Amino acid sequence: MNRSFWITTFIAFVNSISFTILIPILYPYGRHFGLTDFQTSLLFATYAGAQFLATPVIGKLSDRYGRKPLLLISLAGTVIASFIAGTAHSAMVLFFARFFDGITGGNASVSQAIVSDVVSPQERAKAFGIYSSATFGLGFILGPASSLMAQQVSLGASFLISSGLAFIALLVTCFFLPETLQVKAEKATNIFDVGLGNLVKGLALPRVGILLIINFLIGTTFTIFTFAFQPYFMHVLGQNSQSLTLMFMLFGTLILIMQVKGIPFLTKRLSLVQILLLSLLVRSLSFGVMPIVPSLAYFVGVSILFSLFNALVQPMVTTLISLNSKPDVQGTAMGLNASYLNVSNAFGPVIAGSLIHQENPVTYTYPLYLAGILTFLVGLLAIATRQQYTPQPADSNLKDRTA
Repeated sequence: MNRSFWITTFIAFVNSISFTILIPILYPYGRHFGLTDFQTSLLFATYAGAQFLATPVIGKLSDRYGRKPLLLISLAGTVIASFIAGTAHSAMVLFFARFFDGITGGNASVSQAIVSDVVSPQERAKAFGIYSSATFGLGFILGPASSLMAQQVSLGASFLISSGLAFIALLVTCFFLPETLQVKAEKATNIFDVGLGNLVKGLALPRVGILLIINFLIGTTFTIFTFAFQPYFMHVLGQNSQSLTLMFMLFGTLILIMQVKGIPFLTKRLSLVQILLLSLLVRSLSFGVMPIVPSLAYFVGVSILFSLFNALVQPMVTTLISLNSKPDVQGTAMGLNASYLNVSNAFGPVIAGSLIHQENPVTYTYPLYLAGILTFLVGLLAIATRQQYTPQPADSNLKDRTA
């Protein structure tokens, strides 16, 4: 791994903390402004929907003009938006801040494109494993830990710390990250050709389109869970925002362990496709059994199993998309992947929020059961279409066994 990879991973790590510090407090923060469960789900959806529109544009522009300028713009948007949210005095301002953060939020997709630029195909599974362990693993530990301390001041303090962390990532990008794009895509003759058309065209990309569909469905089922588990944890299991934050820290610790130790172990024994399918199976079973017993100890036990295997899903999908994409469209492919994942993040909370009725506590279990059923169906789709996205040795330089 070269210097640019490690700088990019550090930037993504800092940016991850600035993002994960908000996850434990976004639901309580929405309720603090008097929003209902459904209205709070729209707060999640606003950010994700804006990212759905922004990420293919940012990915396309990064292929044309370079990775660094677009990463700087994205990070600057997070700095401004988080500051606005942290000082908000009304729900309307909070909604605006989340929209603004989403519409400028191409941080993850551009960073992933940089990794694809600087890492050889045969090393990408390992590289994305390290990248994910830093962002989704260590970031999910330090982010909630920082949030736990910030909550002692106020819920809004987490947003202000998020803004400061994004500013650090912005400075590192500006002064230490070189441009990594070697071959720029042709500039469009039509100034309105900024990549939104790729949202449809991307589905027809050989061996990539099916992965975009699968990841969209994966994301939808996962965000049904991630929104629903918070009110379930607080209202059914009787916990508070501090214990919710500790749960996210547990998730982050397990993700880090699995991505540092589990991915190298599994990739030596199984293909990327086999690991993905196994992870989806365990995820679906975990969602289905999680609400059966309304006990904190039982919930934590199931969550441990879920977290270990859930940690494998996105690194496998990202690696498969990278290996199946040509070098000059890596940014576009990563932008499309992030965009479809983001729109799934918009649908999931709204679906979960529409099923929940605070006056009827049993409804808090409905989204969890639904997430389990839908994830199982997505797993069946992934099995049925696996030949379409399994990397070929000639393309990936990997001896990737067919699942």
